Amino acid sequence: MENKRRLKLTIEYDGTDFYGWQIQTKTKERTVQGELQAAIAKLPGECSSLKGAGRTDAGVHAIAMTAHLDTNTKLTNNKFLQALNAHLDNDVVVTEVKKVSNDFEAQYSAKYRHYIYRMRLARHDKRSLALQRNRVLAIYKDLNIEQMQMAARYFEGKHDFSSFATQETRQCIRTVYFCKISKHRNELRLSIAADGFVRGMVRAIVGTVISVGEGNILPSEISTIIAAKDRSKAGKNVKAHGLYFLKAGYNDFTSTPDNSYELS
Repeated sequence: MENKRRLKLTIEYDGTDFYGWQIQTKTKERTVQGELQAAIAKLPGECSSLKGAGRTDAGVHAIAMTAHLDTNTKLTNNKFLQALNAHLDNDVVVTEVKKVSNDFEAQYSAKYRHYIYRMRLARHDKRSLALQRNRVLAIYKDLNIEQMQMAARYFEGKHDFSSFATQETRQCIRTVYFCKISKHRNELRLSIAADGFVRGMVRAIVGTVISVGEGNILPSEISTIIAAKDRSKAGKNVKAHGLYFLKAGYNDFTSTPDNSYELS
């Protein structure tokens, strides 16, 4: 491809009606990558395949997924963004397009990834549950939030996360830079940043922390669960619809993430 340039795309999507990020060539389910590549194919010029920073599962949302591609289109970055969005359905939108160096890789250049999981405390307040049914996990039990916050900190550091991996074939050693639970009105949010995640890891961590909040596990037992490297020792995977890919970071993780963003 002559006269090519590499573009970095920032993408927001509602994962409700997607079978995850990764394109499905055999089964033809609707995926985020598939929708984007179909829209890109309608634009002038040649484009390489789109490569993302992560592979979110079915039902998982994204606030700012990063992806990259190579293209020789003559469209400016802004025109490329506008034209691409014109060919996309309203549950996925490209929020930024910018030129990057040719050695930039959305996946391999990332130093960390940051997810959040949203839990709605619904026992005493049922408002908005219908509107938020695909966006937050409704919890109908009273939880000990202090105990959950204590438990979250045990996940920080370099560990083998086999106890929280679902059908994972890769090695499971990861470094979690930050894991915190905060309360926003009637909602709890688990915020977690790491150099990488094994399959199902965040959802299993959330399930385990909820079990702590219910009084079934002590915060101090998290270390034992991690050391066991046994999936049966940790909590169940929570549902995907409360999980959001917040961002991929391309600089070293040096500070506490800002958790003051607003989510609808």
